[in-house]
Amino acid sequence: MDRRQFLAACGIGAGGVLLPGFGQAIAAEQLIETMDVAVKKRLADAALTAAKAAGASYCDVRVGRYLRQFILTREANVQGVTNTESSGVGVRVIANGAWGFAATNNMSPESVAQTARLAVAIAKANSKNQTAPVQLAPTKGVGEVKWATPIRRNGMEVSLQEKVDLLMRVNGAALKAGANFVNSSLFLINEQKYFASSDGSFIDQDVHRVWAPFTVTAIDKASGKFRSREGLSAPMGMGYEYLDPKAEDKVLSPNGIISYNKSYDMVEDAQAAAVQAREKLTAKSVKPGRYDLVLDPNHLGLTIHESIGHPLELDRVLGYEANFAGTSFATLDKREQRFQYGNEIVNVFADKVQPGSLGAVGFDDEGIKTKSWPLIQGGKLVDYQTTRDQAHILGKTESDGCSYADSWSTVQFQRMPNVSLEPGKKPLSLADMIGNVENGIYILGRGSFSIDQQRYNAQFGGTLFYEIKDGKITQPLEDVAYQMRTPEFWNACSAICDERDYRLFGSFFDGKGQPSQVSAVSHGSSTTRFDGINVINTARSLG
Repeated sequence: MDRRQFLAACGIGAGGVLLPGFGQAIAAEQLIETMDVAVKKRLADAALTAAKAAGASYCDVRVGRYLRQFILTREANVQGVTNTESSGVGVRVIANGAWGFAATNNMSPESVAQTARLAVAIAKANSKNQTAPVQLAPTKGVGEVKWATPIRRNGMEVSLQEKVDLLMRVNGAALKAGANFVNSSLFLINEQKYFASSDGSFIDQDVHRVWAPFTVTAIDKASGKFRSREGLSAPMGMGYEYLDPKAEDKVLSPNGIISYNKSYDMVEDAQAAAVQAREKLTAKSVKPGRYDLVLDPNHLGLTIHESIGHPLELDRVLGYEANFAGTSFATLDKREQRFQYGNEIVNVFADKVQPGSLGAVGFDDEGIKTKSWPLIQGGKLVDYQTTRDQAHILGKTESDGCSYADSWSTVQFQRMPNVSLEPGKKPLSLADMIGNVENGIYILGRGSFSIDQQRYNAQFGGTLFYEIKDGKITQPLEDVAYQMRTPEFWNACSAICDERDYRLFGSFFDGKGQPSQVSAVSHGSSTTRFDGINVINTARSLG
């Protein structure tokens, strides 16, 4: 399910809506319950014992409880409140050199044992068509460990009234500041995951994520023209404290635009959004041509996601994902050649450990301890993202910890970790960067985009655009999109602000696979400059 489908599903009605595949609708007060770890271990032991007896050479078990709360509002109305819970056990095995997977929502040891035997039977059936046995990178069991997102306030324990009051303040502030329409939402997710494997790992994790998006729209009633501005927040791997704003967590750009990191003032952003949506109604339409682009992290994160994150997923590189959302131009021979992916100042790393990031966990869904590693160094392609059964393809002796499933009922597979651009190594502020641009455009926020199946040719829009002339921001622009070929674009990178400007962008519902699964991932960067990029005008005459 992609983001548009997900939001459409959320808006189909009021309180307690059941979303297909997202579990049973429950009351808000039930969200804070947890399952006893001893119960989860008994279920895991039942599966591990049954799988071994049935002939499995390897087995892992995921006992999961997935909680989701979504609140949708428009102007002075609450459109819907959705609370869902999904609990069950997924069992994955290797037997006769092939994978098998089965799952159950019957949380009894007998049912879980039968599910494990079913997984083994499926693996043995799959082995008849297997061309080569599964090769798992070795890993040592870690015994019994716990990990939790370091939150200060559990969003699931915050009253529904407090959350609705916040969204009503957001909507009221936007309307008072000049918006004609406003939609605001709050998405909270809590994954309670217990992993056990025949390698000797028993890992209990409690993962929290939060997202507070909104869209304001301003209308010129005389002409019927309208413009919108989305919020400039990023979804985060944090608790409800993210929505308790702190002044030190704000980043002010030279034209007065505030970006947020670590905490988010949603009301303040909504007020600014209403003003800027009105400015967009009379903004100058961009003149097509070559410009130097200054890209804010809240915008650049999406470009990183599509042009670096996805093409460096090893399953896409190998063609395993060719039937959905494309393969990759960044083939294995390019790693061997140390392909010049970008300018020498471009250093990109993958990780699942950045505090506050959506991808941050202690262990992936194969029980691999998470880490950070380079993908691009000095502009050169040096690595990809792998799981346990992919590591040997690259000659690695361990997995990168990139396995994830969005439910106990779905099989884990290779998913993108956080993929981030390192800040510049030399002191450089945003004001200094803009001061060195003669003819450019400053772009903030995400917008529409398209990219080809190889992740090579792309086009990106944004939320806010400002003309830069002779080192100064002069006026807002509209109808802006830039075109790129991935290697040419990253080789045109000429400057990166230092670590003081580093912020996270996030994708809360990143779809992949068939059947499709969603995951959450962050992309960090500082504001970055790209020289001589082709900009087009997206306005079209309707008559």
